[in-house]
Amino acid sequence: MALGGTDLNLLLPLKVLLEEGNVTRAGQRLELSQPAMSAALARLRRRFDDELLVRAGRDYELTPLARELLPEVQHAVRLLARALELEDDFDPSTSERTFRMAMSDYAIAVVHEPLVRLLGASAPGVRLAIENLGPDARSSDRVLLEHDALIAPLGFGFPGDSKPLWRDRMVILAARDNPRLVDGRLTLEDLAELGHAVSSFGPGILTPADRAFGELGIDRRIALQVKEFLPLPFVIEGTDLVAVVPERQARIHVRKGGPVVMVEPPFDEVVLAEGYWYAHDRLSDPAHRWLFARLDELADELAADHG
Repeated sequence: MALGGTDLNLLLPLKVLLEEGNVTRAGQRLELSQPAMSAALARLRRRFDDELLVRAGRDYELTPLARELLPEVQHAVRLLARALELEDDFDPSTSERTFRMAMSDYAIAVVHEPLVRLLGASAPGVRLAIENLGPDARSSDRVLLEHDALIAPLGFGFPGDSKPLWRDRMVILAARDNPRLVDGRLTLEDLAELGHAVSSFGPGILTPADRAFGELGIDRRIALQVKEFLPLPFVIEGTDLVAVVPERQARIHVRKGGPVVMVEPPFDEVVLAEGYWYAHDRLSDPAHRWLFARLDELADELAADHG
């Protein structure tokens, strides 16, 4: 089948070649011989006037054009399958598919163990490729083409459809020997006078802590700013600084007798809600429906663990 001079029979080989970055593995996925796969690659190179795959040591890497093409081709295949009411078979027990996700360092700390375990229980060959959730993710028209799912805060205007994963309340971290700690507590006056280490997620993005202090009328004295939540427990150690972080992260770092302690905040509970975001047309793909079902299981497990 051809459209505008382009052989649509090459669309699926192009998708799989770019996903695998390897002629042999692409042929195995499509059950084609290596000569047939090499011939398809040669035709695609002529069509795009680009090498698409270039040698890098013993393997291949995608050219800049190929990296740009990959999400567009994946999207086109999903739309074509949906239009023709076709579905690829997906057997998690034998699949070696790579799912690409984006999330913050904090989200990785929360989900890496249970998510890898849930995926591996029924799909031992499935792989995860996790990238950092960049500050432009909310405004990008490509982020859900380049990733199978995002894990990001709810209510922050990320693209696509979303479902909840977990809720986390914000707590305070301080060095154990912080001179303002009295019986393990800090007052609002302490928080107004102490220096703060804060996280930044990009221009114009307010964290739950930013909103809470704004409502309290406290103009924090920001002494140190880092990217995301994860570095905060390390940068306040040995200082008089305090930091407001999600409780799940705090419990990872706080240990009995350790240099950093978790302090109950002297203000009403502030909650951070995280979810997963995806392009709606992903639901036409059985592999994605399987992945999203595992994320729903993850949500149930995280709720039970923190209940």
